[in-house]
Amino acid sequence: MATDTPMQLGLIGLGRMGANIVRRLMRDGHRCVVYDLNETAVKELEGEGALGASSLEDFVTKLERPRAAWLMLPAAVVQRTLDQLVELLEPDDAVIDGGNSYYRDDITRSKQLAPRRLHYLDCGTSGGVWGLERGYCLMIGGEPEPVARLDPIFRAIAPGAGSAEPTPSRTRTTGTAPDGYLHCGPSGAGHFVKMVHNGIEYGMMAAIAEGLSIIKNADAGLRDRTADAETAPLREPEAYRYRIDVGEVAEVWRRGSVVGSWLVDLTADALARSPRLEEFTGRVSDSGEGRWTVLAAVDEGVPAAVITTALTERFASQGLGEFADRVLSAMRSEFGGHAEKRSQP
Repeated sequence: MATDTPMQLGLIGLGRMGANIVRRLMRDGHRCVVYDLNETAVKELEGEGALGASSLEDFVTKLERPRAAWLMLPAAVVQRTLDQLVELLEPDDAVIDGGNSYYRDDITRSKQLAPRRLHYLDCGTSGGVWGLERGYCLMIGGEPEPVARLDPIFRAIAPGAGSAEPTPSRTRTTGTAPDGYLHCGPSGAGHFVKMVHNGIEYGMMAAIAEGLSIIKNADAGLRDRTADAETAPLREPEAYRYRIDVGEVAEVWRRGSVVGSWLVDLTADALARSPRLEEFTGRVSDSGEGRWTVLAAVDEGVPAAVITTALTERFASQGLGEFADRVLSAMRSEFGGHAEKRSQP
């Protein structure tokens, strides 16, 4: 159902998430001005009803005051774009950073914009490429007044109350959290919550992957093992003689299991397409949020062993532990009679 309070929003950065946020807003009856360095992306959304801009200057002139400009950009280019944009904006305009910026940068940027009487909001946005249909979970930081002013925009982007069953013990009847968006606090609070959200995701993904790997290797007792002083023997091979279809396990876990989740859904789909996952390299990137979550845990003195371990496992997948592994191999070789040294040609 279309909104009864249509608004205008400008969006810069028309990647998959940015473009789908525009589509979701227009579907709800809002008007969008769009800009991207990729002219094809602009043209595509123009064909769907958005108003395209050819430059940042053109973008700003097409926005009605008080303007609202949403940045959906990689963290590395937000500051450069913001510096250009603020020179074109006027008092009471608002800038929303919907990407994955570091929350400490939000605090600095809010102070940067304050003398110009510009509002800066940080909005952690979760939903990925599926957000067009499912909606995006929004975690918002900034001043209460512009957050309240832009409520129809946030409400349209968010999943809505019907996206999950009501929490049985929840008695509170106010607030927007059941609709899938939340004003978390002042500048930086939204990205702080999103940062920790992504840190948790690291741990959940690692646990799912490790568990399925254990199941995949449940046939260890059926395989020949090297019998030498350097290889620990499998004491009870008869306990590990299962050839279990990992893809089917992921599929059954999607239904009724307490570990059933969107992450398991994605895993089951990947295994259905590629049962041996040959198309994947095993390298897992870390875009910053996991690191920042661990740093916050250290600063706060909060134990975060699972998230920290999941982060270091990602480092290992990137080959960043290779030298340490070589050092261990060297020490073990010297200790064990050079058994692990690479053979010479």
